[in-house]
Amino acid sequence: MMLLFRLLVSLVLSVGLLSFVPRLEAQHQSPKDRANALQPRIKNQDNTKKKAPQPASKKAGSTSGFVAKPSRKDVKRGGPSMLNKKKTFAAAAAGSAAAAASSAANAPGPSTKPSASAAEQPAARPSNGQKLGLHGTDDPLDLRSSVAYVMDSDSGKVIFEKNAEIVLPIASISKLMTSMVVIDTQQDLHQILEITKEDIDSEKGTNSRLRVGTRLSRGELLHLALMSSENRAANALGRYYPGGLQAFVSAMNAKSRLLGMNDTRFVEPTGLSSRNVSTARDLAKMVQAAGDYPLIRQYSTSPGLHVDSGRSTLAYRNTNRLTHNPKWDIELQKTGYISEAGNCLVMQVRIEGKAMVMVLLDAKQKLARFADAQRLRHWIELKYS
Repeated sequence: MMLLFRLLVSLVLSVGLLSFVPRLEAQHQSPKDRANALQPRIKNQDNTKKKAPQPASKKAGSTSGFVAKPSRKDVKRGGPSMLNKKKTFAAAAAGSAAAAASSAANAPGPSTKPSASAAEQPAARPSNGQKLGLHGTDDPLDLRSSVAYVMDSDSGKVIFEKNAEIVLPIASISKLMTSMVVIDTQQDLHQILEITKEDIDSEKGTNSRLRVGTRLSRGELLHLALMSSENRAANALGRYYPGGLQAFVSAMNAKSRLLGMNDTRFVEPTGLSSRNVSTARDLAKMVQAAGDYPLIRQYSTSPGLHVDSGRSTLAYRNTNRLTHNPKWDIELQKTGYISEAGNCLVMQVRIEGKAMVMVLLDAKQKLARFADAQRLRHWIELKYS
């Protein structure tokens, strides 16, 4: 029994001595070694390596374009700090000052130069009517066209007029005279004419769906010129006139003098030139005269036309949206536009059973001329009802 007791005591003392030895060794270790011994082991230690210091070009204040990282005192949860707010207000004030300076620089004055942005986005080119200040003319209907003229076609009585004696460019309204000259010559409408490079617009650089080499009949070209204001078609009609374009233009001016259009002049058959000029009074005479040509009435008011260009079938529509409105009784019409003339419209219509000639020139917007025609029609209906 005593022997067993001694063995147990010896075992306890041995275990105690084994646990005491590491403690003695730890006491002899340096503080740094002890700290390293206490750190846990981490997997993927390559990802925890200390990053190399950034080059000076990426530090705040460098000139390489990198933005400095905000300090922690400038970051606050729940919204910007007061320092950020101050910076935002300062930037806004600087932007307002820059905008004010830009506005001042763009203001008209003897010594002001346009800014770069103004040069990149130039204002729309003013029409001749705008240059003359015609849009400032008051009228009871508040029309958007600077020139308006309505005449009873049967009696010749003037129903409405506004700047009717001012000479202005008339754009494609010229094609009414072009058509009358072609028909007066009694040229074969079935003869095939070819579009050539001579028909390309060198005046305004406009495009056309009639490519060089397209072959159509004279009647088809006349139809497209009146209904869809096709410039190459109109030029080809003049070019194939006996004696060529020069003789054709002379015939246009002779016809205008015959009709008593004393303030009218033509230099080419399309109306692309701003030198084709007239007055509303003169144009009313031309519309009246064109109304005596059944073919002009038919072609100018037809809703659309399909033509075979040789490569494909081209579908054209009438440029006057009012021809598609069943409430309008339009016997003849022509639209026109170039920047110098503005948006133009002439028509011979029936209102309250009366034949009326309506002339609208120099509207600023494309649809304004049609809106003005609606106003005039409503006013005439009230007047004669």
